[in-house]
Amino acid sequence: QVQLVESGGGLVQPGGSLRLSCAASGFTLDHYAVSWFRQAPGKAREWVSCIDSGAGSTYWADSVKGRFTISRDNVKSTVYLHMNSLKPDDTAVYFCAATLWGCGSARKDYWGQGTQVTVSS
Repeated sequence: QVQLVESGGGLVQPGGSLRLSCAASGFTLDHYAVSWFRQAPGKAREWVSCIDSGAGSTYWADSVKGRFTISRDNVKSTVYLHMNSLKPDDTAVYFCAATLWGCGSARKDYWGQGTQVTVSS
């Protein structure tokens, strides 16, 4: 079955860290750009970060710049979102999405089902 599977979400205190994983099943991520999005209750979906294929250029939203990093392991067909200095405003369901068309494209070929991140004391 061709799909993306996110994992690593959970409950963390403000200031804490989490690492989310986005693993490809049924295909390999080598040639795909992978983005992370998030959606908080009652809010629109927000783009968070993206990593291109090849040289792996990375991009971040201003809201997470300096706190989140994105990386990829093509051997494991997995992309990671490393989240540090977490704030309550980071609470959301986090989704990953893959596209062959690069980080600049709105087209997404595959979406994951999402993983919940809750930042609370």
